[in-house]
Amino acid sequence: MARHIAIVTDSTASLPAGLVDAAGIVVVPLDVIVDGVPHREGMDISPRQIVEALRSGASVRTAQPGPESFARAYARVAARGAREIVSVHLSAELSGTVSSAELAAQTAGVPVHVVDSRTVGMALGLAVLAAARAAGEEQGTVADGAAVALAAERRAATTTVRFAVDTLEHLRAGGRLGAFAATLGSVLGLRPVLAIRDGRLDVVEKVRTSARARDRVVELALADIARRDRFELAVHHLGDPELAERVAEHLRASCGRGLQGVHIAEISAVVGAHVGPGLLAVVVADA
Repeated sequence: MARHIAIVTDSTASLPAGLVDAAGIVVVPLDVIVDGVPHREGMDISPRQIVEALRSGASVRTAQPGPESFARAYARVAARGAREIVSVHLSAELSGTVSSAELAAQTAGVPVHVVDSRTVGMALGLAVLAAARAAGEEQGTVADGAAVALAAERRAATTTVRFAVDTLEHLRAGGRLGAFAATLGSVLGLRPVLAIRDGRLDVVEKVRTSARARDRVVELALADIARRDRFELAVHHLGDPELAERVAEHLRASCGRGLQGVHIAEISAVVGAHVGPGLLAVVVADA
């Protein structure tokens, strides 16, 4: 059966392949450029390869998709019968991906509703899944594209993401963290607990060690959870699935009946290029 409303996102959503396939989501990849060679994330390069490249000292950059990438994706879903498209993407404060989607939308053959999620990772991914559910036909009704876009916006607006990294060097080099914040780790020996706020990277707290920063990510997530009745979680890692499993198990044991599920997902290669190995992130969303 053709989907009347198609859902498109970008690869920084870090959605596990099973969720993408089950929901029929179309993912447009960003590029990772290693020593001058471009790779499409999720297709030509994996998060593990990014870890290896960063540890080897390779030059690693990232690039947003051009409008033509979105135009091709929109044309494909329209050819399959989509009457409208909802295209949900990472924060415009972090990338020009939304701008590329908006340019492509102007010439698409069907209406396209572009949503700036103001976030990234599974905080974006959970908003995309909310859009996919809103667009579903299982109840015999078809929502309109504007309502589906609103479902994504609402989910993103009530979702938080906090994270810690082993080193600030990759964020500093990529221009995602100011010089002052970067000196916290390199000169003062402090480690920030980071969050996405208002679409931007923000320092929430400063602690002495990477281990303490990871602990604070979990503590702050639990405090957030305590204010919600029903919630869904995601735990991100980069190259350390055992850490993510331990954190997920701790969260399951601590959350109570309101927990509707915990996703464990390696962060996308593009985001990984900016945060570096050792990432731990916890995403909290209303369910």
